[in-house]
Amino acid sequence: MRVRQLNHSVYQTEYHLVWGTLYRRKFLKYYVRQELVKKLYQIQKKYPGWYFTKINTGDDHVHLLMEIPPKYSIANVVSAIKSQTSVYLREKFKFISEIYDGKGVWGTGYFVSTVGLNEENIKKYIERQNAFDRGFDLTGELE
Repeated sequence: MRVRQLNHSVYQTEYHLVWGTLYRRKFLKYYVRQELVKKLYQIQKKYPGWYFTKINTGDDHVHLLMEIPPKYSIANVVSAIKSQTSVYLREKFKFISEIYDGKGVWGTGYFVSTVGLNEENIKKYIERQNAFDRGFDLTGELE
């Protein structure tokens, strides 16, 4: 996981996101997956702070491992990704448009989990903060 910077913050955040197709219909075949991944990378270009580490799907759900800057709410990121990919897939594949007849292709809701550093490393880092203030080099403490 990379350490990233904004103007006034430094962060290291990565999220595991999962959501399913509406009614758990199994339409994410290999050729649909290819187009979905293509659209995800187009979205990433639009939001350069978002970074997809891993992308995978089952036939009826999507898994993303991605970095999201703290200035974005997770709910807004997921909403943007789901809405833009839904529109794209319905336009690209007639059979998907027919299945859902004007509805979005994704089910309501999603799962999110943070992917963090080792908890013990964080505890040590916090405990040693006074040592840092006294001039000890703790570079690499979180690696």
